[in-house]
Amino acid sequence: MRSLGLLVAMMAGVTVLVATPAAAQQPPSVTAAPQPATAGGPVTISWGGFVTCRAVSIIFTLDGTQIATAGSASSGSVGATVPAGTTAGSHKLEARSTNTKCGNAGTALRVIVPPPPVTTTTKPPVTVPPVTNPPVTNPPVTTRPPVVTTTTPPTTTTTTDTPSSSSQPPSSSTDALTNPGDGVLVLDKENIQPGDDLTATGTGCPKGANVTLKSLGQDVGKTTADENGTFRSPVKFASIEPGRHKVRAECGIVLVGNVDVTLSSSSGGTTSTLVVLLFFLLVGAAMLRRQFSGLRR
Repeated sequence: MRSLGLLVAMMAGVTVLVATPAAAQQPPSVTAAPQPATAGGPVTISWGGFVTCRAVSIIFTLDGTQIATAGSASSGSVGATVPAGTTAGSHKLEARSTNTKCGNAGTALRVIVPPPPVTTTTKPPVTVPPVTNPPVTNPPVTTRPPVVTTTTPPTTTTTTDTPSSSSQPPSSSTDALTNPGDGVLVLDKENIQPGDDLTATGTGCPKGANVTLKSLGQDVGKTTADENGTFRSPVKFASIEPGRHKVRAECGIVLVGNVDVTLSSSSGGTTSTLVVLLFFLLVGAAMLRRQFSGLRR
């Protein structure tokens, strides 16, 4: 009887010892802090209620992507980083032992996405180059001296029976005589007959200038001024009529001279000579007739 009671008491004690560990065992769990976590930021994962197993690891995943690992232990914590590309909202965080008998657990992790950093772009200072104006060179101003025209009185031409001589004194009068140092055109004859030679001499032209002599709208001579602005050229008329004619020398300035063209009245002298000869012939004939008449008587 006493042995039976002792046996019952021992069995009751074993039952209590076996039942107590089972009642004290926690279910596997996992938590994360902070809540919410920031995408790309740190997070601490804690677990508990797992069974410690040899050669077993606990793998932590977020939406199936591994973010941390730890050795098998009934409880503990490990640091991890939330992937930077995680979107804002609730995501599934799991802790799985490589041996499922050692424990698995899951929880929710809320994630927020931080605003992008504000980037302030500082523009480099704008350097304005100095404005340099090129020197202004004014072209030389060439002032043409004023042309003063002096008109000489007309020359009276006297016609004689004898041919006029071509060697007459040079003319010193012009129609375009400017100031004494400006230039002058001189014709070597004041009166000519068609076919006579005429030479023009001038001063005051620019050095090396081309000189064109004109009269009655036609070119009557061309030459070039020397280094002193002096020129000399024959004047050739293609056709000319009696009267006063202007000869213009153009060489950058205009010089004007006058020449009178006359026609010789030599026919008058010839006529007088013929009359005298005819008179003497008639007188001689009369005397011969008288002589012949005397001989006949």
